[in-house]
Amino acid sequence: MTDSDTDTNQWNAFVEQWNEQFMDALETNMEAQAQFVESWSEAVEGTIEEDDLSEGVQGYSRAYEAWMDASDQMVERMNDVVEGEDVDLEEFRDIWLNTSNEAFKEVMTTTAFARLTGETVGDVLEAQQQADEAAETTLRTLGFATESDVVEVGDRLVELERRQHAVEQKLDRVLEHLEEQ
Repeated sequence: MTDSDTDTNQWNAFVEQWNEQFMDALETNMEAQAQFVESWSEAVEGTIEEDDLSEGVQGYSRAYEAWMDASDQMVERMNDVVEGEDVDLEEFRDIWLNTSNEAFKEVMTTTAFARLTGETVGDVLEAQQQADEAAETTLRTLGFATESDVVEVGDRLVELERRQHAVEQKLDRVLEHLEEQ
């Protein structure tokens, strides 16, 4: 076997390995996108209005189109590499990063996403309030000072300082008046 045959075989093996890795990455990405859309659909089912759902599906559709465009770009750049063009690996990363930003923007700007995010934040805040109330009840039962107890003591101290200052001012005026006479 000649050196050029060895070089050709090595190049073919390299390109084949790169193609396999690319296809594996593409397949993994597509599966992740499908799982994301499926999870989202299950999460919003019955919780949002039909118009919002329609807009949300359109947003996901635009995001999916962005991913498909990125896949096309990746295939084109891979073909360029196979044809001998010098392609920087960072270009492949940039394609996916830019596409991720675009896809997330398409999804996150929908009314459905905003509504679900608002509901989720509301649920979290409600759960946090319930946990805080339970913790305060437990601390009070155990005889510990709670946050509301400390705030109340602080408020009382501020009021006492205000009153003391007012009394000191009145006393100063009385003393000034007595000294004048």
